[in-house]
Order: sequence, then structure tokens, then C-alpha cells
Amino acid sequence: MSSDGPRNVGTVLPTFIDTTKPSIARVYDAFLNGKDNYEVDREMQRKINLAAPEAAHIAFDSRDFLIRVTRFIAQQTGVRQFLDLGSGLPTAENTHQVAQRVNPDTTVVYIDKDPVVIAHGRALLEENDRTHFTAQDIFEPEQVLADEVVRKHLDFSQPIALFQMATFHHYGGDRAPRDIMRTYIDALAPGSIVGLSHFLDPEDDRYAPVAKKIEKILLADMSTGRFRTRAEIADMLPGLDLIDPGLVLAADWWPDGPRLKPLADSQHCVAGAVARKP
Repeated sequence: MSSDGPRNVGTVLPTFIDTTKPSIARVYDAFLNGKDNYEVDREMQRKINLAAPEAAHIAFDSRDFLIRVTRFIAQQTGVRQFLDLGSGLPTAENTHQVAQRVNPDTTVVYIDKDPVVIAHGRALLEENDRTHFTAQDIFEPEQVLADEVVRKHLDFSQPIALFQMATFHHYGGDRAPRDIMRTYIDALAPGSIVGLSHFLDPEDDRYAPVAKKIEKILLADMSTGRFRTRAEIADMLPGLDLIDPGLVLAADWWPDGPRLKPLADSQHCVAGAVARKP
């Protein structure tokens, strides 16, 4: 971090870490073979693996989708600003690393409120002066949009890439997801891009049981982790134009190469879309 002070750091939240309960961010980290997790998180991982041995594909597909979408936006759209909501724990390929590899002048603002993520987010700021982090509840869009770090480093008169990657399936509030997303979308300039991924209820006899088993475990142990239908996920993108190929399985959104083996059952349980604000 530069010597003129922690200008990249937003709202400071308590960093007490409860290691007696699994954390969404740390469970994802365990599935991605990370090191920032505890035994309680690995126990949750094992429970999910028992219900669906290929469940790790969901975490990897979600992360790979984010990487491909970030690269697409950086290479194809001209957008140089990213607002990554619910950034999670750092991995080998974060949004800013992918985007800034293509365009070094890209600005990325991460938002999260998990105490472990906050601690890592502060360390992440040392990488460069175009990567910023602030602690907010991503399901309170008015607070996020008014945040001093967000307002300082993002120009809302110009297009922004807004990410809600693997976030809304962990939301259980009373406010409708569509309303939350509409508030964010209304604040974006025309030409902005929205990337969204979500646990998918396939609504069929073959893959839906896999989704239901994982959902049951997540809801029982973490009170979060809802699988939504395609129609419910599409409803979170009001007023936007879907970019080809539309709302599809995360693994099917412009994969990096030809598919040489069939998808695992669990890969039919996570979907994603990229859309543009006209």
C-alpha cells in the first residue's frame, strides 16, 4: 500500500472470526483447494461431497465463469471499471488480476462483509493502486452505491461491469432479488455490463435431485444456499439485454475449448449470464 495512507480501505467492520460455524467464503475456499479455511468448513465440504461427490464442480465452474467473463469484458467491451459484489476469498485468479492483465489501467472495487474476506481484502490492496476494497452488505445496494470508496474510484457516468457472482443463492432477506438488482442497474450508465451466476434448480428428474440434496445440507447447516430456477435467475436481470449465449450452465458460457468429456451431474446445477444495459 502506498505511503500516503489507507485510501483504498472503506468501512471498517469487526474482524472477529467465528471458527465454530462454517463460513460461506471459507467453504468455497475449501472446495477450491485453498488454505483459508477451518475444520468446521472442511466438515461442511465433506457433508456436501457425501450428498453429491462431484459438488466441487459447482465451485470451480463458478470461479471459471467469473474468469472467462472478466476476460471477455476486458477484451471485448472497452469497460475499464469493475464493481465485484461479494468478492470472497482471494484465489489464484481474481477479477483485478484477469482484467488488469488485459488493461492495466482497469479499476476494480471489491465489496464483502465476511471478516476473513475483509482481512484478506486489506492485504490485497498492496498489489496496486487501482484495486480497492470496502466492507458493505452487498444486498443493501443503497449503502454500497453511497460508499465513499465506491464513489471515489468508480465513475458512474461511464460504463461499469457489475458482478453478482455466486452471491444471491446465499441471500435470505425479505427484499426481492429483482428489486435489489434493479437498484444497482438503475445506477449504471448505458453500456454497462452485469455478470451473474447462481445455483440452478434444473427442474427435471435427472439433475434436480442433486441440487435438492446440496440445498438441504446448506440450509440445515448454514441457513443459506437456495437453488433457483432459470426463470427466477433471469428475473434478476431486469431491463438488460442478454449477451449470447444468454442464461446457460456456467460451464457452457463460452468454454475455453471443446468439451471432450460429459459434464458431471452437479455441473447442471449452476448457471450464469452476462447482460448489457442498453
